[in-house]
Amino acid sequence: MDLSFLVVVVIITALVFDFTNGFHDTANAMATSIATGALRPKVAVGLSAVLNLVGAFISTEVAKTISSGLVDDTLVTVPIIFGGLVGAILWNLLTWYLGLPSSSSHALFGGLIGATWIAAGSGAVNFGTVVQKIIVPAVAAPIVAGVVALLGTYLAYKITARARKKSVNDGFRAGQIASASLVSLAHGTGDAQKTMGIITLVLITSGSLAQGSRPPLWVIFAAGMAIALGTYLGGWRIIRTMGKGLAEIESPQGFAAETSSTAVLLASSHLGFPLSTTQVCSGSILGAGLGKRLAEVRWTVAGRMALAWLFTLPAAAIVGALAGRVANSGNLGVALIAVLAVGAGGGLYVASRRKPVTSSNVNEYPSTRAASSATAAV
Repeated sequence: MDLSFLVVVVIITALVFDFTNGFHDTANAMATSIATGALRPKVAVGLSAVLNLVGAFISTEVAKTISSGLVDDTLVTVPIIFGGLVGAILWNLLTWYLGLPSSSSHALFGGLIGATWIAAGSGAVNFGTVVQKIIVPAVAAPIVAGVVALLGTYLAYKITARARKKSVNDGFRAGQIASASLVSLAHGTGDAQKTMGIITLVLITSGSLAQGSRPPLWVIFAAGMAIALGTYLGGWRIIRTMGKGLAEIESPQGFAAETSSTAVLLASSHLGFPLSTTQVCSGSILGAGLGKRLAEVRWTVAGRMALAWLFTLPAAAIVGALAGRVANSGNLGVALIAVLAVGAGGGLYVASRRKPVTSSNVNEYPSTRAASSATAAV
């Protein structure tokens, strides 16, 4: 397989996105287990990393949707894909810095759609697929997951109403180890495929693979390893928001939320719907919070998360469009965008070190009063 230097650069950029997806989305699987004490923080992210890697090998339906369904691969160029990836990476880093659990999936889709649209025209974007497999599921999935988690939480407390609270909590904490593991497996099955799809699209666009091809084994392994390594780092800022900021979660609620998320995510991966794991898990946590009588739900935090979801796709699309237009002008444009992206990413990392969130203080969320003034004052 003869790969040009530019194709190699774009593949590496795709794996960098996959890496940011890993630490951005660790919270989806492990935030509630860490918050309830079912798993120690370092153990949680290590377990999640291994299962993300395993999950990457389960299915490739979502990858095929992205590589051959989202945009017209006959009109897309490798620099356009590079610009889309830059838009997705920068949005991931910005929302990680703010502690906002936005959708890495929608950042990727937005970046790719924006870059393709501005460089190749609106005809290069398959808007029917965008609506059917991205927009509609994005609205429905968190609602479905939230309702299932709400009912599961209600039943969990109803069934165990007469049991000793310590026994109930201990039992559900043990159950959370299994349910959080399944979410990690489902996350690897769904999210790692998105990067597989992008790399496969790059290979098809460059002529290295035939149109309609599925991801080669080396692509599956590389994407699985990248998301696993990112997961192991632990996106502690977002874990804090989802585990402690959205609702006060006890072990029965955590178990219900994780089980609900797993069911929705695995079903969507099987059907080829590239759902946002963040939206599904956030909906489940909110539903679990509402399922317990007199439980505290922080609606201000939920509102900020909803705004982040709303702006993710268009914001990433704008950055992706600008980056794609410049990158598509030639090698100098690609180099310029690469330098700007590295500078912006480095700046956000340096800024995050001023008030770091680590495994040792991840469960120390500000008071409700502080949370109402700033979600991510961490």
